[in-house]
This record gives sequence, C-alpha cells and structure tokens, in this order.
Amino acid sequence: MSDMTVAARRRSRWGLFIAPVILLILAVAWSCFWFYAASQAEIAADAWRAQEAKSGRVYDCAKRSIAGFPFRFEVQCSGASVALVSQNASKTPFTAKLDNILVVAQVYDPKRVIAEFTAPATLTDGVTQSTFVVNWSKGRSSVVGLPAVPERASIVFEEPTVNRVDGSVQVPLARAKQVELHGRLADGSPSDHPVIETVLQIAQGSIQGVHPLLAEPFEADTRAKITGLSDLTPKPWPQRFREIQAAGGHIEIVQSRIQQGEMIAVAAGTLGLSANGRLDGELQMTVTGLERVIPALGIEKMLEEGVPQATLDRVAPGVKSQDLNNLFGALDRAVPGLGKVIKQNANAGVAAGINSIGTESTLEGKKARSFPLKFVDGAVLLGPVKVGQIPPLY
Repeated sequence: MSDMTVAARRRSRWGLFIAPVILLILAVAWSCFWFYAASQAEIAADAWRAQEAKSGRVYDCAKRSIAGFPFRFEVQCSGASVALVSQNASKTPFTAKLDNILVVAQVYDPKRVIAEFTAPATLTDGVTQSTFVVNWSKGRSSVVGLPAVPERASIVFEEPTVNRVDGSVQVPLARAKQVELHGRLADGSPSDHPVIETVLQIAQGSIQGVHPLLAEPFEADTRAKITGLSDLTPKPWPQRFREIQAAGGHIEIVQSRIQQGEMIAVAAGTLGLSANGRLDGELQMTVTGLERVIPALGIEKMLEEGVPQATLDRVAPGVKSQDLNNLFGALDRAVPGLGKVIKQNANAGVAAGINSIGTESTLEGKKARSFPLKFVDGAVLLGPVKVGQIPPLY
C-alpha cells in the first residue's frame, strides 16, 4: 500500500469526525448563549418592573421561573399581581390578582412577546372598594416593540364573564363569547401627550342589571382614537377624565357597528366632556329595526308609572307631572279607556317622531333611518327626544 493511499484514508477518517465536532461546538456555544440570554432576560425583566413601578404600575410574582430551551424563552409567573399606584392619591386606584401568567418570546424575534393568562382574576377598585371576579376559558395577549416603547398591543379573551362580589355572592354583570382589544400608539409617546388608536370587538356580548335591551346578546365592532392624554401613568379615572376635559381632548368614533338580532346600528362622530364631567358631542347614526328598539326603552311603562317631574322639565319644560296624570285621568272619565290607549300607543308615537326627524337610508341592503345621536351634558337625544341620561364621569 502506497504512502499516498494511507494519507488519503487518514483524511477520510478525520472527515467523519469533523461534522459531529462542529455540531457539538455549535450546541455548546448555543447553550451558553441561551443561558446567558436567559439571565439577561431576567435582569431586563427586573429593570422593566422597576421602571414600571416608577410610573405607578407595580408587577409582582409569588414565584417566577424561566424555561424554553433551546429556541425560546418562557417566563412563568405564579401568583401574579398588578397594582396601579397613583402618586397623587392616598389609595391604590386598581389592583388585579391572577393565578398564573406565561410569557413567551422567540430567540429569533425577542421584540414580540406573547402572554397567556390563567383564570380567574380578582379586580379591586381601590377608590370605591368594589371587587369583581373575571373568568375566561382562554386569555392571551401580544405586544410588539418591547423592550422599547411598544408599537402595538392586543388582548383576547374567550368566553369571558364579569361578576361583582356582593358579600359572599357573585352578581353577574357581563359576559361574551369573545372580546378583543387592540391598540397602538398613533402619535406622541407614553410620557408626552400620547394619541391612542383602539379597536374593540365583542361577540355575543350582554350586560346585566343596566337595561333589558342590553341583556340580549349583541355584536359590536368599534374603532376609536383617543386624544387629550398628558401621559400614560396610572391615575384614578376621575382625574384622567378631568385631564382630558381640560386639554380639550375627545374620543373620535371612527367607525362603530352594533347588531342585536334584526337591529343594526352604525355610527361615527366625536365625544368630549363638559365642565360637569358629562358626555358632550354628536354621533351620526344609521339604524335598521328602530321600531323594535323604541318599545324596549319602556316609554309606555314610564307613562303607566308616572313621569318624573325632572324628566318632564328636560323634555317638556313647563309641563307638570301632576297635570299630565290629571289629563290621562280626565280622558279616562270622558271616554273610558282613552287614557290607557294613549299610553299604550306612546311607543308608536315616539317611533313616528324619530322617523320624522331622520332621513330614509339603506344599511346592508335593509331599509334604515339616519339621524344624529346627540349628547348634551350627559343627556342622550334622538333629535328632540330624550332617550337616556348618562351620569357624570367625575
């Protein structure tokens, strides 16, 4: 056997070992990188928590661990809690406690963070001392842009329910099949007059204890832009609303669509706050199935039970509640049953009045009416007809 043949065989044998050795070196190097990056992630998480705490958002974990080797980072937070602490208030405006939060980031895309939440969550309003329990089948969120200023964020809950704790009893408040909230910083910065764009989508939502109309399932898709914020530091809601009002801020409803059975309503416009902390503004609405909504407002029932004088003063100045009741009584005496007939047809009269102030339109292939929905210092008006009153926000 020649020397050249032996040398060739030796080179061939070394070639068999080169690839495994390179892979082993790469594996060791990657492992070192992952564990170093994991330690840096924990350091960054602690630094982020400290920065958030300075802004009044205090995050804590009873137990924290990190895993996910080799291609991602998984931070597990058991016994999670969030507290919003206002530097200008003696009480903590808001606290939330969750069973577990799992935060995941891919090694190759560390600026995109995904989180999963384990129900239930207990929310406490530190100002009113109200406590709420929130449940869901699946909860998740994503944030793009970390660790710098987030570019956008979203949160989705499947089958969420909200109950108010009344002693030892949980009173149902709201539920839905799915709720999605998306937001992004459209202008400014978190510390300097941010402008926020949001999208809220609710599937098969319902609200209990407010009005029977809201207890029936509805679908909602609302896109809005919020201006007038000085920053995003935690503050009590009354203080936040005063800040928006003082800055001339507003909520621009870019597009809104609500469907409940055969009734469909779309709206767009701008809402602000009056000096009294009540809603001011106007939305241009187009509605199908309006004849179904009017009876649900309970105008006939209101007439049967008697119209409060305060209501009459707003919708019919100068008319006394007792005079109105006397009128119905006199009609019944003159023509038995006439007053009752008028009351029973009150809804139809109001519907006809609203139809007269609106304009004919078409919405999604159905006949509809278009009209302005006005908010005047909290009063909700369909044309000249008052249909509701919203309490002050501060």
